[in-house]
Amino acid sequence: MATRAEKEAVLDFAKYCDQRVRVRFQGGREVDGVLKGYDKLDNLVLEDSIEYLRDPNDPTQVTDKTRKLGLVVCRGTQVSLICPSDEMEEIANPFAEEEEEVEGEAEADA
Repeated sequence: MATRAEKEAVLDFAKYCDQRVRVRFQGGREVDGVLKGYDKLDNLVLEDSIEYLRDPNDPTQVTDKTRKLGLVVCRGTQVSLICPSDEMEEIANPFAEEEEEVEGEAEADA
């Protein structure tokens, strides 16, 4: 049986070192930067980082506005998503049309 000290890391960030990654934190903040290092607690070191600012009227929506952060140390307990920046693309919400139809039906029933 493996002890705590012998446990393997759940995630292997080695393949993402020196590549741009996008990190989402609990609470909704998003940062993009070059992954320079990590540890067994999933703390990350990002270089040349930029933060994507959220919409002040709707904090759940990330805007295209950014601010430069530079070198950042990200606490692993706050990280909720990590993905390569070059593979990230926005897709249409498949449920948006259904929600509009349901709302339209509810108004017609009222």
